[in-house]
Amino acid sequence: MTKEKKLEKLNKEWSQKIKSPLLKTCNQIVVGDGNPNADIIIIGEAPGKKEDESGQPFVGAAGKFLDQMLDNINLKRDNIYITNIVKCRPPNNRDPLPQEKEGFWPWLLDEINLIKPKLIITLGRHSLSNFIENPIISQVHGTIVDKNIPKIGAIKIYALYHPAAALYNGSMRETLIKDFKKIPKILKSID
Repeated sequence: MTKEKKLEKLNKEWSQKIKSPLLKTCNQIVVGDGNPNADIIIIGEAPGKKEDESGQPFVGAAGKFLDQMLDNINLKRDNIYITNIVKCRPPNNRDPLPQEKEGFWPWLLDEINLIKPKLIITLGRHSLSNFIENPIISQVHGTIVDKNIPKIGAIKIYALYHPAAALYNGSMRETLIKDFKKIPKILKSID
């Protein structure tokens, strides 16, 4: 079975067995998308309105900004894998609750273990907090953190601000673009 088929099967199985109160309020589960052989997994926090409507991660304004930043470093969505900690949109786009993130964590672990990326890029503090306890994103953004995650093992995590937050804050936007431009050099250093 190809990695693509294994990922498809994994997402289908998890979609059927996940038990989350968010299933009652979202339109659909938004599974990860992209290359199952990717060196990079980009992890956001949860689907927004556009993602909940389309069923694809990062397709709204933040997704368009993410695509622009990828383009600036000569990466396409086809080269990476994009997913979220929580696969269902929280009501009124609120932050995901700790128990909601915890409920989807095993699914994310399975995605990571199947893809085996060289680098995990977290977008925003909610995504980062699943890997680093009580992170202060303003202190760790743009840095690599080496972590040993139970059920994953040793992995490099690159913390970034969330594109949605950067859309409304000019200085954060510039910081995110600058941090994003480091990704090719980081990948080379991992090789």
